[in-house]
Amino acid sequence: MGIQTKTEEYILSLLQNRSDKIELIEKYAEEHHVPIMEPSGMKLLLQFLEIQKPKKILEVGTAIGYSAIRMGIAAKDATIFTLERDTERITVAKANIKEFNMENRIHIIEGDALELSKEVAEHGPYDVLFIDAAKGQYERFFTLFEPLVSIGGLIISDNVLFKGMVAGEIEISSKNTKSMVNKLRSFNEQRMADQRFTTMIYPVGDGVMVSLKNGKEELGGV
Repeated sequence: MGIQTKTEEYILSLLQNRSDKIELIEKYAEEHHVPIMEPSGMKLLLQFLEIQKPKKILEVGTAIGYSAIRMGIAAKDATIFTLERDTERITVAKANIKEFNMENRIHIIEGDALELSKEVAEHGPYDVLFIDAAKGQYERFFTLFEPLVSIGGLIISDNVLFKGMVAGEIEISSKNTKSMVNKLRSFNEQRMADQRFTTMIYPVGDGVMVSLKNGKEELGGV
């Protein structure tokens, strides 16, 4: 998330090494410019899964299958449904999933996530929704798939601080980037104010938002 601070470097130094097969996927992602979750953000995601112990996970944004595989390893009893429209990345993701023998647990639903609500609903409800796709569409993804998350379930959104730009730590030069950052700010504000959820943004990795679905329309302030 921008230039790493000494605190961030220290935390990263404490993370355990990943397996050789996981590191190969990370290397591929770096070489082919495929965005994947940052190590500290991934560790936070996996810890929440270990606490939650989900049986069914919905992921918006498969890419090359990295996050789905990491979630599958951490949540051993979970079945994962993951959405992706990029055919080249789907091909790579399927190969990676096969390499980990997870074809029976990780299921790719191909197509534009915003057009897959009916098919996704057929496999619900879900214990966890993980959003890690087009940043400018986060609010639409949340609105579309949140109803499929069970009460007591988690909605986890990555990149909500986007390299420090959302909080104003880094100046934005591109008009398109500024538009996307403004949408992320709006998403963050709406999610933090939504009384149906208990939400917190963790300044880890590229910013990870965790929303606990409590199902109540009104809650007192805390």
